[in-house]
Amino acid sequence: MLAMLAAVCEMERDLLVECTQAGLARAKAEKKVLGRPKKTKDAQRAEIVAKHRGGASISELARQYGIFRLSIARIAKPETAAA
Repeated sequence: MLAMLAAVCEMERDLLVECTQAGLARAKAEKKVLGRPKKTKDAQRAEIVAKHRGGASISELARQYGIFRLSIARIAKPETAAA
């Protein structure tokens, strides 16, 4: 009896994974943006980079834009964050 229940659960899990993959593939085909929305716009990112190069600290920029210091560091130093 327990083996039958396990088999049904495994089949349900496989079905769930299959449906999820199909939905993601459809969304990508429709050129939808996946993932969490960005907290900053492209113009704000350019400002952050310019201000950081101008000498503004990461903590100062984080307070000014209302986002975490790690996010500012990732934006301000993309070449070191990607490495």
